[in-house]
This record gives sequence, structure tokens and C-alpha cells, in this order.
Amino acid sequence: MNIIIAGDGEVGLHLAEALVRSNHNITIVDPHEELLKMVESHSDLMTITGNSTSISVLQRANVKKADIVISVLHDEHINLLTSIIAKKLGAKKVIARVNTMENLSPEVWRMYQDLGIDGLLSPEDIAAQEIISLLKQNASLETYDFSGGKLQLFMVKLESEAEIVGKSVEEVVDQYQHIEFRIAVIHRRQNTFIPHDDDVFQVGDMVYVVTKPHAINDIIKLSGKKQINVQNVMIVGGGRVGRITAKRLENMLNIKILEKSKERCMELTNHLSESLVVNADARNLELLEDEGIKDMDAFIAVTDNTETNILTCLQAKSFGVKKTIALVENIDYIDISQNIGIDSIINKKLIAASYMVKYTLGAKVSSLKCLSGIDADIVEFDVRAGSAVTRQTIGHLDMPDDAIICGITRDGESYIATEDFQIETDDQVVVLVLPTGIHGVEHLFR
Repeated sequence: MNIIIAGDGEVGLHLAEALVRSNHNITIVDPHEELLKMVESHSDLMTITGNSTSISVLQRANVKKADIVISVLHDEHINLLTSIIAKKLGAKKVIARVNTMENLSPEVWRMYQDLGIDGLLSPEDIAAQEIISLLKQNASLETYDFSGGKLQLFMVKLESEAEIVGKSVEEVVDQYQHIEFRIAVIHRRQNTFIPHDDDVFQVGDMVYVVTKPHAINDIIKLSGKKQINVQNVMIVGGGRVGRITAKRLENMLNIKILEKSKERCMELTNHLSESLVVNADARNLELLEDEGIKDMDAFIAVTDNTETNILTCLQAKSFGVKKTIALVENIDYIDISQNIGIDSIINKKLIAASYMVKYTLGAKVSSLKCLSGIDADIVEFDVRAGSAVTRQTIGHLDMPDDAIICGITRDGESYIATEDFQIETDDQVVVLVLPTGIHGVEHLFR
């Protein structure tokens, strides 16, 4: 595919890197010349310095032959205008990043569709929803629903008391046949791999499992984790992610939000009705104690500063808070953050990539999630008539070694994948795939 990415910083660059691995022709349009020079020196990406709302700049990027134009600048007005102009100039599909919630309402979305926009992306909205899911399934470090919740990705870090530590994958599958789950991938000491039957679980392993909702409590027990009752939540950072999260939770939980900007605190007070807004710097340990950090069940740090989010989460842990969630924008920090004790990581670049990559696959994809901290995606394919995946049982498919079929939904019923399962047309199939396996998997579902 010919893809144009309009950006003004790291989100656009990360998206380009995620897409270029799939052998697409990528052109980046960005106003920062020095940044683009650095990109050119380290990659084969084509770059154009300029404003993406300029017709001449888009024409230089050969917009009329673009399969997709993705605009992910921080200014949503530029993104919307870029998308509308690009569509008028001949781009087949255009997607815009937006920030304000009103742009995601059904009425506004229909209006943008009439203007030619094919998709709207709000990383902040998706980040808030991920945080809420992590609070609901708080024994998991990462979670994601497929097929309306009929299948769920669930990631746990194995504690020393976990029942499965020291056992092989084959032993665990045999011993716990009554639990419906599929072990998808293991992340161990910066190494990610799809396990074989003889691989043995170790303390500290991050294990990704696809399961049915009713089996989640059993999975939690096997991991040595415990689900906690979350009632009191402290949010640090009153930006878009913090504000959206608080708004969606304040009628269900006791929310206290700490924000160091007085002006933003006033905005939060007008926007939130049940949350307690405090003008404070959460890096102050004495202040955290005064604000009742020891009474909190969960601590969420979503300021614009990654280091602040990591530090305050570690401080919360030292006060005994059971569940910590940090917004970590530097992808290089994700693995470190998880290893030093932060429970869950949210990254807006990965969120944007998850949303965008599915538009570039030849097979029909209903959802895609770029996993945090590991180089892998979990994809839900809609099975087309005549695709190779319908011709043989799962055990006889020519699946790449770095991919695994995890679960299937058919006519509203979900199934955990087994070697003798026969996939049929119109099934929805959940597949975990490492970067090197995406082409092989996509070929099976075309």
C-alpha cells in the first residue's frame, strides 16, 4: 500500500515504523525539518517537510495515489482539514486523530463521513477505556476484549506462589483441561516467544492467555494473583486521559484527581460532578500522605511527563497501593517500568498503531491490539469465503511458527482453539502474531 502519514512528532514516527515492517510504501509529512533529517538517516522512509494542509505539499507526496492518508498531529483541526483535502485530492481512505469528545459523538461522526473521512482516532479516549478495563480486571496487567467480550486476552505476571510455576505447558494444559484457555505467548527477560509443550513456566513470566470470561477467576488463581475490590482511586494528571477516566468512573467509584495547574483544576471542577479535584504536585510524598494515598485501592498516573508517572506509581506502591497504572510515552521505558513494579502500562503510540494497522491488512480485520511491552499483535480476523484458513483443521494449517490461533467466535458462541477445530466462513478468529509472522497469517485469511 501507498500510505501517507501526517504528523508532528513521535506518534507519526512510531506509526510509520509499525507500518513499514509490513512492506508498505510510507511517506511522512511533518513540519519539523531537523526531525525528518534524523528519520531519513536511520530509515528508508520517504519524508516531506511541510504543512499537511497545503495542497502542494500533499501533491508532492503523491496523494492521488495514496491508499491511506493518516493524520495524527496534536492539533485535531489540522488533522480533520488534512483528511478532507486529501480525500478531495484522490486519496482512497483518510483517517484523522481527534482530541475533543464531541468529535466522537454519532451525530458529528456522520457529518465527518459526509465530508469524506473514513475513520476517527482518539488515543486518549481509548487509553481511558483501557484504564477502566484494567480496574475491572485488576489482577491482569493487560486486558482486551474480542467479539463483544465473548473472548478476552488476559496477561498475568507469575508470582512465586503460582500453581503453574515449574510446570511445562503440556502439564498445565493436561492438568487444567476443565479451564477453557489458550496460552498465547510468554514474555521472559526481554524475550518474547510462543511457547512449546516442553517450555516450563518461571517466576516473573508475563503470560498472555486468551480465555472465556467465566474462566478468568481460575486463570487468576493459577497465576498466584488475587482480584482486589477497587473503590478508592487516585488519578494524577488532569489532562484529557485523566479527565475522561474520571468522568466515566466518578459515578461508580470514589475518585480523587491531583493536578498541579490551577487553571486546569478549574476546568476539571466544571467538567466533573462527583470527583474531588485537588490542586497539588503528586511528586511531594508528604502531600500524598495528606491526601490519603494509604487508603487508595488504585493509583493512576497520566500526566504529560513519563518520568513523573513512573516515579509517582512507585511511590504509591511504597505506600501499599495494590494497583498502579502509568501512562508511559517512551516505548523504551515500558519493559523497565513493568520490571520495577508498576502493574500496568498505557502507551498512546501503541494505541494509535493498534487502530491504524488493521486498515493496512489485506485480510478483513475487526480488531487489532498492539501489546504493551512486547513486540506482538493480537488480531481478530473476519473469515471470508474461500480463504485458506477454512480448508483444513487448525492443526493442519500452514501457520507460521511465530503465530498462534487462540480462539473463535461463531454465531454468538465462543470457542478456544484446538488442533482439530475447523474454521468456517464468517467466523471471527483471534490470532496472536509476532512481527515476522504477519504476512503468513494475513495470507491464510485473504
